[in-house]
Amino acid sequence: MNQINPSKLLFSKWTALNPTKKRRHFIVTKLIFSPDETIIGCELEAVIDKSITEMDWKLLKDVSYWQTGWR
Repeated sequence: MNQINPSKLLFSKWTALNPTKKRRHFIVTKLIFSPDETIIGCELEAVIDKSITEMDWKLLKDVSYWQTGWR
């Protein structure tokens, strides 16, 4: 389980362990907040082609899919 501090999530770097379409390295470019100001999601931007993927930020904790930093 990756340890994630939600306050440091913005602009953090991630490596997908099972890349699709050669998209392996990502940067968190936007946080999505609920009406009560808690983080519910994030936008990941692929470094290779600048495509955007929106997902639940808690999925980044799964070490079978994500590693912190670029490897």
